[in-house]
Amino acid sequence: MSNEVSLDQVDRDILFQLSQGGRLTNVELAKRVGLTPPPCLRRVKRLEEAGVITGYRAVIDPEALGRGLEVLVDVEIYAQDRKSFEAFEATVASYDEVVECRRMYGRPDYFLRVAVADHAAYEAFLTGKLSGLPAVLRLESHLTMKKIKATG
Repeated sequence: MSNEVSLDQVDRDILFQLSQGGRLTNVELAKRVGLTPPPCLRRVKRLEEAGVITGYRAVIDPEALGRGLEVLVDVEIYAQDRKSFEAFEATVASYDEVVECRRMYGRPDYFLRVAVADHAAYEAFLTGKLSGLPAVLRLESHLTMKKIKATG
């Protein structure tokens, strides 16, 4: 949060409802959290301005985009200097296949979520792009058996 904001239970209810369906109208949201529309809208605006609500987005079915295979990848790198970290991060962030990249404490150094069409596309990404990066020491791929819980 950019500005420290005290959240009461109504604020938390608003955040929960919006996280479940960001396209709720203010009238519907107000009804769900037990407010009338004007104070509900003021609270939402305050949460947006304070940086608690950072945006709204559409959740898109990866299959519809031809990216039905998601692979979680642990990456360890050789380098420990800032320039190498930054170069690796910039390169990985530029790859369309990488939908999430996190620098981790400890091992692995990075955690990636990669979305591709199928196993052949993942192999091409892994061998043609990721494993060829100069800083890469080790890669470990994880395929999901079953998604139990996911947010967005």
